Amino acid sequence: MYFYIAHGLNIGSEFVFPELEVAENESDVLIRLGTLNGSVRRSINEHNSFLGETPNVGTFLVQDGCEIVVDPSPGVDEALLRTIILGPILAVLLRQRGLFVLHASSIAVHGAAVAFLGGSGYGKSTLAEAFYGRGYSVITDDMTAVHICRDRLCVFPGYPHVKLLPDTVCSLGYALAALPLLHSQTEKRVHYILRRLPQVSLPLTRLYVLASGPHNEIEPLQPQDAFVELTRNSRAIGLLRSPNCVMTHFHQCARLVEGVSICRLKRPSSLLALADTVRLVEEDLSSVSSSRR
Repeated sequence: MYFYIAHGLNIGSEFVFPELEVAENESDVLIRLGTLNGSVRRSINEHNSFLGETPNVGTFLVQDGCEIVVDPSPGVDEALLRTIILGPILAVLLRQRGLFVLHASSIAVHGAAVAFLGGSGYGKSTLAEAFYGRGYSVITDDMTAVHICRDRLCVFPGYPHVKLLPDTVCSLGYALAALPLLHSQTEKRVHYILRRLPQVSLPLTRLYVLASGPHNEIEPLQPQDAFVELTRNSRAIGLLRSPNCVMTHFHQCARLVEGVSICRLKRPSSLLALADTVRLVEEDLSSVSSSRR
């Protein structure tokens, strides 16, 4: 058994996950191999379990927010299998545990979490990596799990790496050959973070919804628009459809709209404009910090 920590959870696993931080010999969550045949599937309680299959990768059972059972397809690329487990499958488990899971990357700024929200290809990882190059710490890449407490919204560090497309790798000054492929079915490379944050929570204070535009611009979102964006960019929302899950998600969206400053960040798609985007966000965060004093 191997032990790791991510998103504030201790994970015990029968799989080796080189992507994760090693932890002590205890676990909140168990990831194990298992055979998910017909009899097992018929016995599943759908109220607290999720069963899903990714073709040519494997079948996955997520139960009670505390266990992931993996039945891999024969000959599957292990890196691809790990990517699926640490992506959509873990997102389901986090939601079962009551966390609000966003399709977002986040960075640490002055002891708080700032997140960039958007779908695939919107530049979440690119922005997080650009801020890392400016000396900031990356908290999460591509998936941000928000712990909703009575009086605060907080984020724990996820995985100590950022996934980048080849053109981004080159534009940021890295040697493409020096960064490993994420898995055999993608062009994305993995940049392992050297400056790692301790596994402590940071308050989520600002959220930028990414959008394309002719120039860099930040505009506040009205509550109803912010609510729509949170719903649209939530992870695993289509996988857990029970009335209780839907109602919980509705209330969580409302809680974030109330508790977090949410803006739209419009930016050109050109990587040449990335440095200007970073400077604009820094100025925006500085002005928000000054207004709170």
